[in-house]
Amino acid sequence: MGHVTRASLDKQPHEVASMFDDVAANYDLTNDVLSLGQDRRWRREVARAVDARPAQKVLDLAAGTGTSSMPFTERGAYVVPCDFSLGMLREGKKRHPWLPLTAGDAMKLPFRDDVFDAVTISFGLRNVQDTEAALREMYRVTRPGGRVVICEFSHPAWAPFRTVYEEYLMRALPPVARAVSSNPEAYVYLAESIRSWPEQAELARLLQRAGWAGVAWRNLTGGIVALHRGVKPVA
Repeated sequence: MGHVTRASLDKQPHEVASMFDDVAANYDLTNDVLSLGQDRRWRREVARAVDARPAQKVLDLAAGTGTSSMPFTERGAYVVPCDFSLGMLREGKKRHPWLPLTAGDAMKLPFRDDVFDAVTISFGLRNVQDTEAALREMYRVTRPGGRVVICEFSHPAWAPFRTVYEEYLMRALPPVARAVSSNPEAYVYLAESIRSWPEQAELARLLQRAGWAGVAWRNLTGGIVALHRGVKPVA
């Protein structure tokens, strides 16, 4: 499957930002319901993969309300939660006023070169208009020897399970979203973006093309989610 952009799903960047602004208040609850609680497990796996250490600098992209940043702060790392949705950041500031929540575009990050020990993004790369530009920016702001961890919805490897999963995405998810979300149309878009997202091997190739070394991935929940990792080479 080829490279996918938000534009190909008929959403411009400002429209996607507005969509996330609209769902900010109930976003974490809605995700918990729609994933049947699996999102908590997925985030624990991300925390293990990032392996944040005390005093390390971690950039958490698409951090939303900051929920995804908490495991890193609990490990003693200095975490910068970054998101392009001001509505999400405002909600996050209410909940976690001590976090250095930062507005930023993943395609043009407001940070210097070689700053972070680790860069991570969970369930957000799919919503960036230019995936490869974002991967290059993550590479730029990571120090040599630093790492990237990407957690994103993907494609089940077992064909029968994939069929069931895609039926859930397109048929069951919208009615559930209508019951729990303030903007159910946003979740129709999200379902479509998941179905259109590249296969695991294709995302690995994009990471390598951006300069990342040691690229690998593993499937979670049968491939509903994939965890990709890479390291910035030391010159």
